[in-house]
Amino acid sequence: MSIRAPESVLWDSLRGALVTRALTIVADLGVPEALADGPMTVDDLAQEVGADPETLHRLLRALASDEIFVEEEPGVFGHTPASEALLDPGWSAFAHLFGGVFYRALGELEPTGKTRFPEVFGADFWSWLASHPEERAIFDRAMEQGKQSRVERLDGVDWRGDETVVDVGGGNGSLLVALVDQQPGLHGIVFDLPETVRDEQALGDRIEFVEGSFFESVPAGDVYLLSTILHDWPDEQAAEILRTIRAAARPDSRLLLLEAVVPEGNEPGGGKWLDLLMLALFEGRERNETQWRTLLAAGGFEPVNIEDGLIQARCR
Repeated sequence: MSIRAPESVLWDSLRGALVTRALTIVADLGVPEALADGPMTVDDLAQEVGADPETLHRLLRALASDEIFVEEEPGVFGHTPASEALLDPGWSAFAHLFGGVFYRALGELEPTGKTRFPEVFGADFWSWLASHPEERAIFDRAMEQGKQSRVERLDGVDWRGDETVVDVGGGNGSLLVALVDQQPGLHGIVFDLPETVRDEQALGDRIEFVEGSFFESVPAGDVYLLSTILHDWPDEQAAEILRTIRAAARPDSRLLLLEAVVPEGNEPGGGKWLDLLMLALFEGRERNETQWRTLLAAGGFEPVNIEDGLIQARCR
């Protein structure tokens, strides 16, 4: 139970939208990069990034009160460990999305179980991304955030040597590139929609990109890797994706899901909040262990191990 005053808990929660939007503005302006070499006056900083000095000061002052940036002396701002994280392209991309398209979608969230994204944006989320290539590229960069921790989780998998890993919905392939670098015996296939922004030369000679929809077919492989893919979809479509994979899989093929497992009760968990974003964007959902077991069975798989961040399964 929190020892903070109830009013403080409520205030910090209610002002969350202000923090999100402020972060997006300063990230999109390039403030983190401008401060990379050290503190700057607001006037110099505003001139460099093309902002109104007074407004920029107010934004940074508010963020600094939450230890995102620091006012070293009156009117002079520098980095904190939290704001330095925005120098990571993945975090800056998330800042753009959360204060942009995600922000607008969450503003339309209603207790109906349905997304209003198509009504507001004129298309479903994935079609909207396809028609906005700059946003698609930012989205793909955001999906790279946390890549190293995901690769470290995959280090614990019992790799069998010369296996072909199919990264289903693998985006620009950065995760598979890192995995193949760590596991020299592996070969890989990045499988995703053609509009995915990627540098195929960066995939190297052990990875190929294959275009397609995981609702129709997937390439044959020894291991199927899905990194935060199934949470994008409601149960019916998520099961359909798994059945598509099961149809292409060999009897001994394995399934690896890099997904959150929502904790029970009042235990804190980022997945409980991400679950609301999934609902707002595309009626997706985060799942607890029971829900994962049910979904895997519906898709033709049975779990071998379920833990937060990595679910391993085999064909039934």
